[in-house]
Amino acid sequence: MTPRYAADIRAIVWMFLATSLVAVQVIFPGLAPYLCAVSAYFALAAGILAHNHNHCPTFRHKGLNEAWAIWLSIFYGYPTFAWIPTHNLNHHKFTNAEGDATITWRHTNRHTAWVAATYFFVSSYYQGGPIQQFIRKAKARNGKMYKRIVRQYVSWAGIHLAVVATCIYLHGFGTGLLTWTLCMGIPSFFSLWTIMLFNYEQHVHADPFSEYDHSRNFVSPIMNYLLFNNGYHTVHHDYPGTHWSKLPALHAKIADKIHPDLKEPSLLWYWFRQYALVPVGIATGTKQIGPEPGGITPPMRTADVDVAVSGTNSERVRTANA
Repeated sequence: MTPRYAADIRAIVWMFLATSLVAVQVIFPGLAPYLCAVSAYFALAAGILAHNHNHCPTFRHKGLNEAWAIWLSIFYGYPTFAWIPTHNLNHHKFTNAEGDATITWRHTNRHTAWVAATYFFVSSYYQGGPIQQFIRKAKARNGKMYKRIVRQYVSWAGIHLAVVATCIYLHGFGTGLLTWTLCMGIPSFFSLWTIMLFNYEQHVHADPFSEYDHSRNFVSPIMNYLLFNNGYHTVHHDYPGTHWSKLPALHAKIADKIHPDLKEPSLLWYWFRQYALVPVGIATGTKQIGPEPGGITPPMRTADVDVAVSGTNSERVRTANA
């Protein structure tokens, strides 16, 4: 079970910790209220690892990659194949411009706490189309891919149902259902909601048509350690096939070319400033960089071309070896 990159040993450790944490709560339900927040963090980490895996497969062996995708799906809250049609093949092509299923400005380009909080529900609805289309095409043209999709759905739903049943068997209906809700249900929803919130924050008021200003970056070392370098978003879009461990070095090479407003030192301070201080007039909020989005489909950048699904859910794209 050796990963392609040594940095992913920590990813494997994180998933074992996530699994062990759920097991502890199932056995000792009294701990679930206190450990729910920790499980939510590990579920979020699983979502980020699923994103990374769909860009750069974790293992060399296809079977291990498939097993890893299923494991991540259980904690992330949804089968990880969905990253392919909505993210790899759509978001990376259009990057918050017309055609992107995850655009931040669908109903308004205002940046408020309400828009950010409800973005999950709007974005989820519009991502449903590409997911269903991808499933139909896989069923018609790619039997192996379709079987992988089915296995992910069955494993994801089956494991959750098995945990629910185990909790109810051990502790009775009420306590059992509450235990599953706290150790897996709420963390999974938190992961899905937060992953989409991150996408919103990384692109709201950025310039889809710019070479360097299409994404907002959060460069806190602590945050990026905990979230596997998810904050370095500009270079991720420019080199989507690059392993997450290489992103800080790549970011350093182009940091001076990125608009200052798109380099945030702290995600928590950014949220506090934008959603607590701006509404009462204490601070200024984000401003649209470049033209207002909408109506124009940007040309695909070099790194975005030749995106293709393979047996390991990877991409044949330009990769930077930092």
